[in-house]
Amino acid sequence: MPLQCKQGTSMTISIGDHLPAGQLTECIEFDATTACPTNPQTLDIIEQSQGKKIIIFGVPGAFTPLCSAQHLPGYIKYAEQLKVKGADEIWCLSVNDAFVMAAWGKEQNATGKVRMMADGSAIYTQALGLDRDLTKGGMGIRCFRFAMLVDNGEVTYLGVEGSGEFGVSKAETLLELL
Repeated sequence: MPLQCKQGTSMTISIGDHLPAGQLTECIEFDATTACPTNPQTLDIIEQSQGKKIIIFGVPGAFTPLCSAQHLPGYIKYAEQLKVKGADEIWCLSVNDAFVMAAWGKEQNATGKVRMMADGSAIYTQALGLDRDLTKGGMGIRCFRFAMLVDNGEVTYLGVEGSGEFGVSKAETLLELL
């Protein structure tokens, strides 16, 4: 499958590459009294991707308009179909903390469909080469809107969006690819 990428973006990850070593954080537990996410777990990317076909899609931020209205909801809506077509897991990656990602996933009803993976300091996003500086807009370092298909740790599709674009990273695109 060809690389779908906006001209001028520099990336360290490409089709045929293996995911770099690194960690993400996930919260799947909630306090019964406060309903706040608890007990964040640090996950090893290499270990988590072994022997699986995973869709990883990245968003600039949890609770942002396009991400909340279309990007994450699309993957939730098509999760079952994506899994029937071969995806073992679907990960949503954002440069937010694990508590925010868990709360956003709960609000969007992502549980059991999409894993909400936090990269709070943008370390893994930078390792992928998919980081962008949105400091002028008050958002700091974030990730590009993207989607990738990863088979046993190897990237087989990568679609990176330009500013204001939404096509190569949406769930329907990945549904067609599988």
